[in-house]
Amino acid sequence: MLEVLRRIIQEVNTAHDLDQVLSIIVSKIRKSMAVDAASFYLVESNKKDFVLRKTDGLNVDAVNELRLSIDQGLTGFVIRTGETQNIACAPKDDRYINVPNSGDDTLNAYLGVPVIYQRMVLGALVVQRKESRQFNEERVAFMMALASQLAGAIAHAKIVSDPQYSLGADRSKEKYFSCIPGAPGVAIGTAFVLYSSSDFNSVPDRKIENIDDEIKLFKNAVSQVCDDIKEMQSSLSDVLSDEDHALFDAYVLLANSDTLVNETIGRIHQGNWAQAALRDTIKEHTIRFNEMSDEYMRERADDIREIGLRIFSKLHSGKSTPIKYPKRTILVGEEIGATQLAEVPAKRIAGIISAKGSNSSHVAILARAMGIPAVMGASNVSFGWLDQCEVIADGYQGRIYVQPPPIVRIEYSRLVREESQLKKELKGLRKLPAETSDGVKLKLMMNTGLLVDEKSTHKVECDGVGLYRTEFPFMIRSSFPNESEQVDVYRKVLKATAPNPVTLRTLDVGGDKPLTYFPVSEDNPSLGWRGIRVTLDHPEIMITQLKAMLKASLGLTNLSILFPMISNLEELDEAQTLFEQAIFEVRQEGYEIVTPKIGAMIEIPAAVLLAESFAKRVDFLSIGTNDLTQFLLAVDRNNARVVKLYDSLHPAVIRAVKHVADVGKKYVKPVSVCGEMSGYPAAAVLLLAMGVSSLSMAPTSIAKIKWVIRSFSYKKARRLLNTALEKEHGYEIRNLMFKELEEAGLGVLIRAGH
Repeated sequence: MLEVLRRIIQEVNTAHDLDQVLSIIVSKIRKSMAVDAASFYLVESNKKDFVLRKTDGLNVDAVNELRLSIDQGLTGFVIRTGETQNIACAPKDDRYINVPNSGDDTLNAYLGVPVIYQRMVLGALVVQRKESRQFNEERVAFMMALASQLAGAIAHAKIVSDPQYSLGADRSKEKYFSCIPGAPGVAIGTAFVLYSSSDFNSVPDRKIENIDDEIKLFKNAVSQVCDDIKEMQSSLSDVLSDEDHALFDAYVLLANSDTLVNETIGRIHQGNWAQAALRDTIKEHTIRFNEMSDEYMRERADDIREIGLRIFSKLHSGKSTPIKYPKRTILVGEEIGATQLAEVPAKRIAGIISAKGSNSSHVAILARAMGIPAVMGASNVSFGWLDQCEVIADGYQGRIYVQPPPIVRIEYSRLVREESQLKKELKGLRKLPAETSDGVKLKLMMNTGLLVDEKSTHKVECDGVGLYRTEFPFMIRSSFPNESEQVDVYRKVLKATAPNPVTLRTLDVGGDKPLTYFPVSEDNPSLGWRGIRVTLDHPEIMITQLKAMLKASLGLTNLSILFPMISNLEELDEAQTLFEQAIFEVRQEGYEIVTPKIGAMIEIPAAVLLAESFAKRVDFLSIGTNDLTQFLLAVDRNNARVVKLYDSLHPAVIRAVKHVADVGKKYVKPVSVCGEMSGYPAAAVLLLAMGVSSLSMAPTSIAKIKWVIRSFSYKKARRLLNTALEKEHGYEIRNLMFKELEEAGLGVLIRAGH
């Protein structure tokens, strides 16, 4: 049954719309389960009714006509409760309803399985047979596994085929995809879809200007694949049997077959680019092979798919013309990284939509640093059809509007104008200090790491760079930067910021920040080999970086160095030993440098509990609230399924941060907060009250947080903190702070528009 499950899922993934998805499902289930009827019932948009959407075995005239309330019948019970029902003789069950002309009046055995996606019941898969006997455990397990595996595909297909069902509200002017807010702001522009060279389903349709060039590109890719296969065959000639040799020959014939080549070229002639033309050809061939009765021929579906992916990969790497990004590009992809962002001209990037990640994942942090609106966790959106569509990305509410009607576009255009006006108003605060109404000052610093931010250090009125993420210069290169290259990068930041302080964090890769030239594959990367663990295991990387930092500070006195991901005193001691070695070597080379201050990052629960021990050994502490929140709450901040549990205002997070702040006061050591919590207006007031030394945030947040600080008294902030510490739920703390921000006239900072 596992092989049957795999083939059904594979074929469903080649379908274009909901109708085709459901046709494949019911026909394959009826055949594989050997039942008299297989059907799919879809929950309607009102969430109160369901309809027979597709069947193989019941009366086809009842499709889209058989409609019941979820309070009615066995299938209604499955949908309402989300429970599987396995009944030997359905007509004898009290919940059974005989619907005239449905075609199930001769059927007895009933197995109904709910299809659930992200806690929402989409519908039910139902199989029936004439014989009065319960389905065995193996068949029930198969149906439950199938429903679970297909839930995402069905949800995506509904979005493409039936937007009225899946988009937010019922009113046509408010159709939208509900996702996760990533970076605040509103972007109106044209979607540009990034696709994967290993996934046909991510390839968008894209019109071409020169058909002949596109055909040439495709034929060249086919030729390269054939050459690769022949080369593999030749290199293995001594160990291959005659049968294996024949298999390689078959692959060459398959790749160069008239049907595959000609059908793809035919689609290119229709105006689609080679990647999408090949996608449709491979999907069509896969379906043909899967429908064949002979098992050997069905297995050829895997072969044609493998060949297609090889050709596809060649097309992906052999782009013939430079990419033309739209004037206002909204970058769309499964997962968007720093290098992909860097490829888009800064003047053309308007917004980001990412299927993976949350508001605290790295791409969201990058977006906030660049002032780009972002929507994350858009896993409920099928991107293939989105390319070149007009899109609105609402980074405040996490909404995506596709081809918005005029009334929606007018409203969001107004919000964009109001955002622009707010930015102008906030410029009036640039020269003013972040000082409460009763005279308490707080240093506001910027987080940075991208090269574009180096130019902005003199444009942003702040008290320095509280966190320079040194991994970004590593991530945008194809190999490790040498010492002199690093010196150049760090020197620019230190000079541009002087005399204000700059905190350079040592290399913090791993987890959601991989290096393509230093791959790390782990089952649980967030808890794996990352941060200080990597650089302590590779002291040559750490020593080179520390020496570059020290040399970059020659003649300057504004350098501080921060060690990330410290979980115990042994790691801190080792890092300090390497730091002392780097100082010794730099001075041996004749550099007269001032010994910088060093700090430990508090971003692991163990570090919170060891904060006193850390404070005795370092010059300052820096709280990284992004990872600290993730680890305290056991929530992967890149996992859209659990992102609702990620809450920087969770009572445990508030209390942990306060504990570290109290330790800093006790040992007279500065405590900074450099996570995204610093740039969150509702949290900034509480951090102020805790007595932290500084807040470090995205440059675009500094003016807003300065406005917040100047709108409260320290005395009132302390009262709010004491009240917040008494709360037991994150939403209670959030409601408290939102109410205070609204009353202070700062509501615009927590929602779109004035």
